[in-house]
Amino acid sequence: MSIRLSDRLSGLPAPATIAMSVRARELRAAGVDVISLALGEPDFESAPEAIEAAYAAGKAGDTRYPPVDGTVALKQAVIAKFARDNDLHFLPDEVMVSNGGKQVIFNAFMATLNPGDEIVVPAPYWVSYPLIARMMGASSVAVPCREEDEFRLRAEALARAITPKSRWLVLNFPNNPTGAVMRRDDLEAVAEVLRAHPDILVLADEIYEHLTFEGPRHVSLAAVAPDLAPRILTLNGMAKAYAMTGWRVGFAGGPRELIRAMVKVQGNATSGVCTLAQAGAVAALGGDAARIGMMRDTYARRRDRVVAALRALPGVSCAMPEGAFYVYPGIGGLIGKVTPKGVRIVDDETFAMALLDEAHVSTVPGAAFGLSPHVRLSVAASDAQLDEACARIGRFLRGLS
Repeated sequence: MSIRLSDRLSGLPAPATIAMSVRARELRAAGVDVISLALGEPDFESAPEAIEAAYAAGKAGDTRYPPVDGTVALKQAVIAKFARDNDLHFLPDEVMVSNGGKQVIFNAFMATLNPGDEIVVPAPYWVSYPLIARMMGASSVAVPCREEDEFRLRAEALARAITPKSRWLVLNFPNNPTGAVMRRDDLEAVAEVLRAHPDILVLADEIYEHLTFEGPRHVSLAAVAPDLAPRILTLNGMAKAYAMTGWRVGFAGGPRELIRAMVKVQGNATSGVCTLAQAGAVAALGGDAARIGMMRDTYARRRDRVVAALRALPGVSCAMPEGAFYVYPGIGGLIGKVTPKGVRIVDDETFAMALLDEAHVSTVPGAAFGLSPHVRLSVAASDAQLDEACARIGRFLRGLS
């Protein structure tokens, strides 16, 4: 017997970030010393207050089914967070809690997209946006963001990409994979384009908002252009700034009608988020902000080391990221070269795989993010790992012919 799969899965690939990690695990299982810079996961422990709160909740018997849209305590903490950090003001029925930020995106697209619709996504983009839209029968339109523009979205490029089929604009800044940060005037220009297209919703994915460095601080589009707030969904979560990836707590604030539809989707998929994780999230959101500052300073220092090392290598360019914990070097100068094991580098995918197989450093090719030829490296790793990874990359490049 063969199992007939849904058409929506036809040709749907696994996210490249996961695929590279799988290959790295295979090599490790074979005894190879692999340094993985592929996954975007903080290498810090979750806040002690979050762990203690989750433990206390379990001891107190808070182990029943939670409300689909989030516990009262966490929704109030999320409302306070949006007001404190973003100057955004929501009522309880305008926020919801999901199983990670990814489920927020899934809920929103499931609730609004029909076959033939389009989402507009600045490229480079996080790999899951177009894949989730594709599962709904929609397609994605990439708006290239150039390295010479520090990978920021230009309003004129956005205007050219919009079509009558456009249903969503996805804004992920600070950006994964580039670390680009949009200035207030950048957002004002984007808002002006959106005013000419009143049917387009905006997904503002701000999961890296607290991880900005010496450049401009993050500002929310809904605060810059409050007249557009009735069609902006602002997404955030506990994974990145709070080092709580495994807790699977994301949240969003937006228009009541959209939130209500998203809650309906979630109620028929996963229902509510683990009660213990929600209790931990409450504690973390109200916890010591200095811990976030410590992590941010660490990422900035690591970023500086890696960018300096990469810029010293022939054939490599590297913009200075202003946020997140990634670098996104360009490898255009390496195309056409041959590795010591005889692999011709024809694109960033062959480069990334050869780097993993021959130098044992795992990265993610830029093709996965919609803009080549680049690779993404995470600096959420120890100084020793990053120094060794850069040394291996240098030896690998010097061996090209």
